[in-house]
Amino acid sequence: MTKPFLSIERLTQRFPDSAGGTLTVFEDATFTVDKGEFVCIIGHSGCGKSTIMNILAGLAEPTEGVVKMDGYAVAGPSLDRGVVFQNYSLLPWLSALRNVTFGVRARYPDWSKEAVEAHAKTFLAKVGLEGDVVHRKPSQLSGGMRQRVSIARAFANQPKLLLLDEPFGALDALTRGTIQDELLKIWEETEQTVFMITHDIDEAILLADRILLMTNGPFARVAESVEITIPRPRRRTEIVDHPNYYAIRNHLVHFLGERSKALAGRESGGADQTPETVRIDRTQPDGPAAEAAQPTLRALDQQSA
Repeated sequence: MTKPFLSIERLTQRFPDSAGGTLTVFEDATFTVDKGEFVCIIGHSGCGKSTIMNILAGLAEPTEGVVKMDGYAVAGPSLDRGVVFQNYSLLPWLSALRNVTFGVRARYPDWSKEAVEAHAKTFLAKVGLEGDVVHRKPSQLSGGMRQRVSIARAFANQPKLLLLDEPFGALDALTRGTIQDELLKIWEETEQTVFMITHDIDEAILLADRILLMTNGPFARVAESVEITIPRPRRRTEIVDHPNYYAIRNHLVHFLGERSKALAGRESGGADQTPETVRIDRTQPDGPAAEAAQPTLRALDQQSA
């Protein structure tokens, strides 16, 4: 059996509370992510999503447990893991182009200046930034353009794992939709592994291969892994007509509205908290035989088979 690309094993995070005791945010969280997979994680504020993201990025250490990527334990930040934050995190004194080349030079120190710049411009073009705009500083760009630069910078470094922390949360709906489409296009071209936090159910259904659902805290856990049984390529104007769309959406809404609270506060008792796999498919007849005959839906499976 092939080992998963990313393995989260018995991850636990505890913090001191105001009463002198300990607050357990999540406990013994255990799940995996395959190479080339796009996974979103959803849960209410305070359940520990961003803490998990920071641990995956090497920006925080768990109280217990380990994260392994490509068979090696994650320890500290690395160029093999790129992060895109909601607040852009661009260097304000550098142009859009220089913000991207700054990271590319660190990733590929042996490249010539011309090669670094050409590589950076290629990825800026992939997110719709070309011409004079790449020479503007962040203060001269709109919020959508700044996030395009952040995404281009992350992909240009070609990390093994790309971590997205609500990257579209501060954008208006039209800009968000455009950049989501650009993100999907780049991901399909680069085959990179993506782990993304979002609060937007429709966004997660559009982008993800799987959606991880977290219960409320304290003692939160990743309770379900919901497969998105809508074939790729996906278009936002078309997926709403797929038979599985509203069945999946209703399941996610019900979990977040009801079950995330009902399942909250349960201690692990020392057992792995592995999420239950949920597969909803209205395109096939019911029964075990139909489930076994389900088609492979992930765009990258042919390469990884």
